[in-house]
Amino acid sequence: MLRFLARRTLGALVIILLISAITFFLFFALPSEPALMSCGKNCTPDALAVINKNLGLDQPVPVQYWHYMIGIFAGRDLTVGHCPAPCFGYSFSNQQPVWGTIVDRYPTTLSLALGGAFVFLIVGVGFGMIAAARRGTVVDKFFSSLSLIGNSLQIYFVGVIALGLFVSGGLRILDEPGYHPFTENPGKWFMGMLLPWLVLSIIFVANYTRMTRSQMIEQLGEEHVRTARAKGLSRRAVFFRYAWRGALAPIVTIFGIDLGSLFGGAMITEFTFNLHGLGRLAVSSVTETDLPTLMAVMLVGCTAIVVANIIVDAAYAFIDPRVRLA
Repeated sequence: MLRFLARRTLGALVIILLISAITFFLFFALPSEPALMSCGKNCTPDALAVINKNLGLDQPVPVQYWHYMIGIFAGRDLTVGHCPAPCFGYSFSNQQPVWGTIVDRYPTTLSLALGGAFVFLIVGVGFGMIAAARRGTVVDKFFSSLSLIGNSLQIYFVGVIALGLFVSGGLRILDEPGYHPFTENPGKWFMGMLLPWLVLSIIFVANYTRMTRSQMIEQLGEEHVRTARAKGLSRRAVFFRYAWRGALAPIVTIFGIDLGSLFGGAMITEFTFNLHGLGRLAVSSVTETDLPTLMAVMLVGCTAIVVANIIVDAAYAFIDPRVRLA
């Protein structure tokens, strides 16, 4: 098991390194001048040269990339001052440490991702299991139809409708969406994130309902499940002890991918509910040509996705020993 995880971790580090290099070099392939953002309207060539030197943009691109990656682990000295590890540099747009901005924004995205994932996993898998257990009945048709409807909806549409119905008008039973630190007021944190969680989970619930139903029906037709029935085991024991475990592996795999993507930043949901997380930060860094911020968001999001997949691989190997022994 340890060798299995070591191989996965090594591969993950290579992927992160490749993504960071591609992002860094593509940024400099764009026809833009990052130093102009800090120079102002009355910018002169001399002032532009000074800013390029202060930001380290006067050096060759490979050298800049090397210094950037080393600074993440060891810190580095810039003209504007010492940047302690983890050093992601200073923002081109506001000259503030990028790591501080990431630390401020990440709890919002973390809360959104974990809460939404908990909702769509529990609800989606639950609906799928009920539909599979009642295959061919009205209950099955109801959940199948509900999943098709949910899969056709979009977050930006459902979000606006939900805001108008539950917050600003109509029922008015929920608080205005927003992030409040959990450590300060857990109740306010929960109520502020509840509506974004529900809206974010709608499409995922539909996907997990359909996937769980199909996997459970497939497992219920396997020979080992029929053998368990022939031995006289109860329907509940066959359903949960045999069919459920076989259906769990693909669900865990897809859940890891979805969870990693949410950690990377649910941009549409953050924009819809005016949440200041990594998704909005990524968009603003692109529009403002802010390389340090863009790189930091990319690395944090990529790391979250990779770590989530390593955890899923470990869970998958635990569920199915053939994976880790292959």
